[in-house]
Amino acid sequence: MKILFIGDVVAKKGRTVVGEVLPDLIKKEKIDLVVANIENLSHGKGATKDSVDELRVAGANLFTSGNHIWFKQEFVEELNNDPTILRPANYPSDNPGFGFTYANVGKEKVLLINLIGRQWIDEPVDEPYRTVDQLLLDQVEKEKPKIILVDFHAEATSEKNALAWFLDGRVTAVVGTHTHIPTADAWILPKGTAFVTDIGMSGALHSVLGVDPAIIIKKQKDTAPAKFEWVETGPKVFRSVLIETDKKGLAKSIIRIDKLVE
Repeated sequence: MKILFIGDVVAKKGRTVVGEVLPDLIKKEKIDLVVANIENLSHGKGATKDSVDELRVAGANLFTSGNHIWFKQEFVEELNNDPTILRPANYPSDNPGFGFTYANVGKEKVLLINLIGRQWIDEPVDEPYRTVDQLLLDQVEKEKPKIILVDFHAEATSEKNALAWFLDGRVTAVVGTHTHIPTADAWILPKGTAFVTDIGMSGALHSVLGVDPAIIIKKQKDTAPAKFEWVETGPKVFRSVLIETDKKGLAKSIIRIDKLVE
């Protein structure tokens, strides 16, 4: 099976570049399943039903998120209605939405899990190790998924790496999101789990994490409050990783697929 993970899709530029790149990429690489992180999908924070539908039309199947998914209250209600859209599983259980979901791809059952880190993220979340441990204990025996995918939405590179080692051989892949910066460490751990610290964002290239650089420079230089404005002109970048699985459901390969679109 070939699985494509698209990193944080940021604002209009991100949606546009996914629409331009993804359909042909699916055909060229014969991709079976596409997962995209949507926490920054609409105006840079949160998502809307229409913005998610743009990605569906392009070919995305399942959607993960992070701490910004709560930003648009009208969409939070959608989290209870659509199991293809996830919020991190280690938020307290009384929060709206689903922390994991299943997809049947051909003859294979795929389990997708969304987690969020705790290092440098000020969110009232449970410890991700115990959350994923219990989730795997409950779901693997009951549903017997062959492919298990984890989007770990976290700030600290060490936290992402540690969780990947913790899950090595137990899941097909652990991919990092949240920082918007792509990392060059895509590899397969000794027991067969594919890992990358961060896929990186899809969106405006001439930006700082999708935002007008002048705004971020002023905010950091002058330590003054600044309203974020999302870049909507200039070149766009598409960031993703492509994972191919073996007969056991572990990773056979993981490669970066990054594309610049003028």
